[in-house]
Amino acid sequence: MTSLSFFRRSLGATVIALAVSAPTTVLGVDEAGKLPLEELRTFADVFNQIRIGYVEEVDDSTLLEYAIQGMLMGLDPHSVYMTKDAFDNLQSSTSGEFSGLGLEVGMEDGFVTVISPIDGTPAAEAGLQTGDVILKLDDVAIKGQSLNEAIELMRGEKGTEIELTIGRAGESQPFTVKLIRDTIRVASVRERWLEPGYGYIRIAQFQKRTGEDVGKSLKKLEEKETLKGLVLDLRNNPGGVLRASVDVAGLFMDGGTVVYTEGRLDNSEVNYKATPGDMTNGTPVVVLINGGSASASEIVAGALQDHGRAVLMGTKSFGKGSVQTILPLSDSRAVKLTTALYFTPNGRSIQAQGIAPDILVERAKVTAYDNSRRMTEADLAGHLDNAGGNKETAESTRETASALLGTDNQLYEALTLLKGLNILQAGARKETALAEEATAAEG
Repeated sequence: MTSLSFFRRSLGATVIALAVSAPTTVLGVDEAGKLPLEELRTFADVFNQIRIGYVEEVDDSTLLEYAIQGMLMGLDPHSVYMTKDAFDNLQSSTSGEFSGLGLEVGMEDGFVTVISPIDGTPAAEAGLQTGDVILKLDDVAIKGQSLNEAIELMRGEKGTEIELTIGRAGESQPFTVKLIRDTIRVASVRERWLEPGYGYIRIAQFQKRTGEDVGKSLKKLEEKETLKGLVLDLRNNPGGVLRASVDVAGLFMDGGTVVYTEGRLDNSEVNYKATPGDMTNGTPVVVLINGGSASASEIVAGALQDHGRAVLMGTKSFGKGSVQTILPLSDSRAVKLTTALYFTPNGRSIQAQGIAPDILVERAKVTAYDNSRRMTEADLAGHLDNAGGNKETAESTRETASALLGTDNQLYEALTLLKGLNILQAGARKETALAEEATAAEG
């Protein structure tokens, strides 16, 4: 979810200058954009009133840190002031291992909100969902806390317990969930066969090596048999490393733009392109997305949709289309600042809009109608046996489909669509072959 570009700027001294020196200009502010003198005087007055009148004494450096946090919190949910611990945590999350609950969270209207639980973690196993609002951590109310402060409270030593008070849409009252912190090892990619010829790749989070790992998964699948279709599951994937999303999209594209960014900094306008060569040679792909698919997930989904390379299925994505840059202030402090916006190859902004699926399929509990009592030809006494059919294979396929329908209706619909696309492609290839044969015969 973060682009780890580093820009060296001496911002710490600038913050001090704002409190004591009105004429100073910073970060390229020209004569037409002079600093607002009256507002700076107000800031200095408020700062001084707190110093001399607040019920408890607060040292100047702490007050200035609070001022910085307030400035950033007022911008957007993703711009934050980072201590050394917070920066180390960011590095850990993109490398794939850290200690905590397994939640990707953001700030919305002053509340810490769940973007997505991470697969196989205490948070996911406890049933926490996208959109859940964290009201309390143990006895500490979260309203008014910064995002970093809330994350610090959630992290802790493996084996320690924490109680979350959760507000959820559709629930009349908040409820509590007790979780045991654990070492979070995010398995970025895993693969399996859904049925013979139809593969499945799940990306839980975009880490530094995710593109390479997806390439390995494709090779593993194709080593066993020919790939007729693939489901790429990006549901509840909160994002991660930008470069990894470009690498993943590039595996299914024959070159072209994956995503581009626009911002005010000179180096914030970048066009990220896929390397030529579709690793799957045009194999039909269905991408599953939902409200927990954010940032890097939306980049992949938007790119494949714009290039007509995949069918998107599921529900609308989260809509996190901004780029964050880490701006170091010193050896132990940094600012994570939103510096640009993502755009899909066709120029669509992801921010606060999300990616809409081509086929809307809500997650639902579906039960197949029981046809076991219906009479068929095979039930009639003395019926003729089928000369060439494979009953065992047909029964196995039916059982697989029924299991998917009962446990994951979106994945079931994706598999069904892939089968249809494969039938159409096979028919088109047959027509082409017959036409070529006819042309050759006439020649």
